[in-house]
Amino acid sequence: MTPTLTVANPDWLAELAPPGLVVPDPVERVRLAVRLALENAERRTGGPFGAVVFEAATGRLVAAGVNRVVPLSNSVLHAEVLAVMLAEARVGSYTLAAPGLPVHELVASCEPCAMCLGAVLWSGVRRLVFAATRDDATAAGFDEGPVFPESYAYLERAGVEVVRGVGRGEGKRPFERYKELGGPVYNP
Repeated sequence: MTPTLTVANPDWLAELAPPGLVVPDPVERVRLAVRLALENAERRTGGPFGAVVFEAATGRLVAAGVNRVVPLSNSVLHAEVLAVMLAEARVGSYTLAAPGLPVHELVASCEPCAMCLGAVLWSGVRRLVFAATRDDATAAGFDEGPVFPESYAYLERAGVEVVRGVGRGEGKRPFERYKELGGPVYNP
């Protein structure tokens, strides 16, 4: 029998980040991603990471994701990947840069790991914004993999604007809380 795969956010996420929610302020978009990461840690429904995909110009939320690695036993279910997968499903395209679609941005509670950075490139988003940094994730015990300055230069050459460290202080809080609660570090 072929195994099946069900990918889903926790039920509570739809209350905090319903599709269609409009968040015009870019800083508030980051705060939403960080809030999702903190809630995920607090509710013990996954790791301390959150991400949201918005229509860049309007601030309309297309999809959100939180880290689901441990609860769904799947190493690729990072917040950014889940947010992109759900956004593409919502717009009905394998790319968020399909003709006729608005420009999309991915807002994350933390700087993406190597896998998620690859997903950013292929997702079709045109802007990546994040709060906490790789150093913050590493300090919490997470290995972000081979991400280099050239990785970001490549993204930028491909037309993806990168905005770093927006609300970094707030972005560290999900890691602190996750550690306080004894959450597992699953990729040391």
